[in-house]
Amino acid sequence: MDIGKGLPAIERHRDLHIWIIENLRVVPVPERAYGNFFEEHCYIVLHVPQNLKAAQGAPSDLHYWVGKEADAQAQGEAGAFVQHLQEVLGAAATVQHREAQGHESDCFRSYFRPGIVYRKGGLASGLRHVETNMYNIQRLLHIQAGKHVSATEVELSWNSFNKNDIFLLDLGKVMIQWNGPETSIPEKARGRALTYSLQDRERGGRAQIGEVNDEVEAADLVQVMEAVLGCRVGSLQATTPSKSINQLQKASVRLYHVCEKDEDLVIQELATCPLTQDLLQEENYYILDQGGFKIYVWQGCRSGLQEKKEAAFSQALAFIQAKGYPTYTNVEVVNDGAESAAFKQLFQTWSTKQQRNKNLGGMSKLTQVRLDVGQLHSQPELAAQLRMVDDASGKVEVWCIQDSHRQPVERKHHGQLYAGNCYLVLYTYQKMGRAQHVLYLWQGHQATTCEINGLNCNAEELDLLYHGALVQEHVTMGSEPPHFLAILQGQLVVFQGRMGHNGKGQPPSATRLFHVQGTDSYNTRTVEVQARASALNSSDIFLLVTASTCYLWFGKGCSGDQREMARTVVTAISGENKETVLEGQEPPHFWEALGGRAPYPSHKRLPEDVSSFQPRLFECSSQMGHLVLTEVVFFSQEDLDKYDIMLLDTWQEIFLWLGEAASKRKESSVAWGQEYLKTHPAGRSPTTPIVVIKQGHEPPTFTGWFLTWDPYKWTNNQSCEEVVDGSLGARPAIAEITAELNNFHLSRGPSNGRAGPLTLRSLKGSQEVSGNELQRGPKAGGTSTGSYHSSPRLSISGSLPREQLMHQAAEDLPEGVDPAHKESYLSDSDFQDIFGKSKEEFYSMAKWRQQQEKKRLGFF
Repeated sequence: MDIGKGLPAIERHRDLHIWIIENLRVVPVPERAYGNFFEEHCYIVLHVPQNLKAAQGAPSDLHYWVGKEADAQAQGEAGAFVQHLQEVLGAAATVQHREAQGHESDCFRSYFRPGIVYRKGGLASGLRHVETNMYNIQRLLHIQAGKHVSATEVELSWNSFNKNDIFLLDLGKVMIQWNGPETSIPEKARGRALTYSLQDRERGGRAQIGEVNDEVEAADLVQVMEAVLGCRVGSLQATTPSKSINQLQKASVRLYHVCEKDEDLVIQELATCPLTQDLLQEENYYILDQGGFKIYVWQGCRSGLQEKKEAAFSQALAFIQAKGYPTYTNVEVVNDGAESAAFKQLFQTWSTKQQRNKNLGGMSKLTQVRLDVGQLHSQPELAAQLRMVDDASGKVEVWCIQDSHRQPVERKHHGQLYAGNCYLVLYTYQKMGRAQHVLYLWQGHQATTCEINGLNCNAEELDLLYHGALVQEHVTMGSEPPHFLAILQGQLVVFQGRMGHNGKGQPPSATRLFHVQGTDSYNTRTVEVQARASALNSSDIFLLVTASTCYLWFGKGCSGDQREMARTVVTAISGENKETVLEGQEPPHFWEALGGRAPYPSHKRLPEDVSSFQPRLFECSSQMGHLVLTEVVFFSQEDLDKYDIMLLDTWQEIFLWLGEAASKRKESSVAWGQEYLKTHPAGRSPTTPIVVIKQGHEPPTFTGWFLTWDPYKWTNNQSCEEVVDGSLGARPAIAEITAELNNFHLSRGPSNGRAGPLTLRSLKGSQEVSGNELQRGPKAGGTSTGSYHSSPRLSISGSLPREQLMHQAAEDLPEGVDPAHKESYLSDSDFQDIFGKSKEEFYSMAKWRQQQEKKRLGFF
């Protein structure tokens, strides 16, 4: 194997590097050919994250791609080169992937925008991957335009077409994109992006592009297609929907321990979900099976199998075979300390070795920026990490849901909530001179289904009042985010029971116990608990309210900051004289009120283990009633499309971003967020806050997770029609495409049943006919000119009144009227009055413009 050419190609200023195995040699692929893959070859793709935000703690990714026609020898050479690169890069900092054609991981597909192109056959020795400005081409590409676009070269025949996908007929100088009648607007736009990319990379931007959305409107383009593909016989077929892996399938994870026994490797099942990080011992070697969707191999840094690392893929493939999984099942090999984000999220918590011995919580950072709202707005990444949209100094309004209606809560009682109720908390702040709004939907643990429904309905009413500008965050009691606690100034007190219509709760019992947790206004909450000694904890502070005395009990492990906050909080609970009690010095009456002494947690609470999960972005869709997610790795603002619902998982919060055209699906999006948490293989808490955001109203806690964010990107949104008709470049006039084809020979193969070359002349008349005449419609009172319209108008004496022609169905027209040319039966004066131009001027326009005018005016 010759690797001499390959290694020097690794330049540290570039993210992506690709090599092809050609004649058992490793050859670098030119950058303009990235995304093209020949089916008979194997490729090695290396991604080295360069930008600081993406590279922070992220390993390099080394992919081993196998074409469906690649032979075993080429696969062996590719595998050897992967191992060599692994040694050069350092195994501990690299994640290895095995990718099969058509079944690549989301990580792999995310590198190639606007899409991947699979090319038939192999790359002949000495032939470049992409020949720019080559026009002697006839090929048909089947484009599947999901979030990750791919194009496969298929048979040059109408039999390859279906209703649901996009097909690109590439004739060198002319490229015709045919959109199936059941393709969506975003699919057409993504397909067009790939078409323009091919035009730029392979034709130097000089090929003409035509688009068929409606075969009647684009009849001339269809004629060109038929010249190559023959006449279509029969109707188009619908494709069988591909079975995407849904979240329910991904929820099943099993961890296997791989060990040696008598020189053989033995695989034993160790655990099922939810998995914990401590199951992975650095002396061992494991296989993690995610429901047959993906196989991970984890190698401990002190594993006795280190010398057999080159066998990791073969062991995984043997495991796949034993399980009866498809041979294309994705395999990922990770090393201790260099795990991918997807692997880490299969575990309940994950912390790096540096984090395991110290608390890296964000509250110390909050102290530094507590009053610096300017810093939070200028540094959205800081706002995102701290989960603070601002310094909490804005306006706060609170409503309690009563009988499906919202009742305002007095300002002095804003922080006093009841576990049996639901509340709306509206926060308004200023950013860049504009009012911004966050609406918290707070749900108590004891709230009924009826009250929860009322909460959601009232939230929608408020959203309508604010013209859809509210960021809505669903908050469950006990999981309030820092900003929610901060706007209540640390005075959040949750009482048991329900608040009545008089604004007061149920008559309190003679004895009540309140648990106070927190050190400042950003993390303090007080919750009423059962008045039992077992509810105490030495690390915290409790307020015991009895008929005669209030005891403020300080546990031995509480800090001075905790004591200061507790003294300010308890005034909202009781105005009675309070007696301070230290743990171990309680009077007898204290224990009597709690029903006697009882064991309670007395050890010092350990600092919270802060998980080091990376944010992950997914496109949401539904199949057979289940959530299907497509991950966009190395994401940016460009990945947010106006037709999308996107899910951003930052672990502490779930953001659901609704594009402008997807806002009506808001209700289902919240359900998707709940399903995502419920089916997550790590056993996520269902109380994780869910934040719903609409396009154009993104708070800094969301935008801060993106490398860059342009707040003006969507200021001038295009309409749906503009997206279809030219968002990726001006649509060339059909006459220009015709001019390109006039001297271009379209050779028919034997399969068409017709011999000899066919030029556009035979379709459109002699070369002497002018381009304008080729585009003209029928002359008034006569037959059509040229050969463009083959059906003459039937003879009708005189003209017809506009009322008999405009907005009339074909069956309602007078006898003898050609439905395709209703406008030609108008008198010259009526035609001028309706169309604003003469018939001669109208028929000199491009045919697609004629069709647009006729549609607009009721003659189509």
